[in-house]
Amino acid sequence: MYKLGRGNRDKVQQFMTITGASQPQVSVVNTRHLEDIFNRYKEPDADMIMVEGISQFCNDLQVDPQDIVMLVISWHMKAATMCEFTRQEFIGGLQSIGVDSIEKFRGKLPSLRAELKDDNKFRDIYNFAFTWAREKGQKSLSLETAIGMWQLLFAERNWPLLDHWCQFLQVRHNKAISRDTWSQLLEFVKTTDPQLSNYDDEGAWPYLIDEFVEYLTENGLVQRKR
Repeated sequence: MYKLGRGNRDKVQQFMTITGASQPQVSVVNTRHLEDIFNRYKEPDADMIMVEGISQFCNDLQVDPQDIVMLVISWHMKAATMCEFTRQEFIGGLQSIGVDSIEKFRGKLPSLRAELKDDNKFRDIYNFAFTWAREKGQKSLSLETAIGMWQLLFAERNWPLLDHWCQFLQVRHNKAISRDTWSQLLEFVKTTDPQLSNYDDEGAWPYLIDEFVEYLTENGLVQRKR
């Protein structure tokens, strides 16, 4: 059998240390523990975790149910509906996050929050939020819910026009929000500076965003520099 010389052994060890090859980045979780955690929070008469169970879950994690980290957790769980977790969603989410106890979960909260700082993950979580937050059977998101979600999500991004956007929707729009408007707003926030100096009037923005720009300029809320 071919034996590595001492120098080569050291190099291989060094390579494995640098690449993390000797330690697979997969957390080992105990499936039995996952079942126990689900059963602790599920409804007595249904195989689901509902509002009461989620409230207790948040209590045990020591987080407010309105905390944005709960949206990140729901994204990991691929939850179909707000305030509901199926057995498959909940256990799959715990496996994805790599935890099999509430104590370990609590320890993961800072890294789950940090995922919002990653642009690609933020986009995924943002787009997930639209489907997750809308009422069952509805294609659009109710205005009240959309505003609540935008306030939660864009507080992370410190978007200076957020309050104006929410006010504009209540005054001028007052209707449900389509998926197109939802996804395009993120592009608008990412690409348009708050003074609108690089806003393209001929761009392919949804009419609602064009109307918002008009609202800002008409009301003197933004001095556009061209």
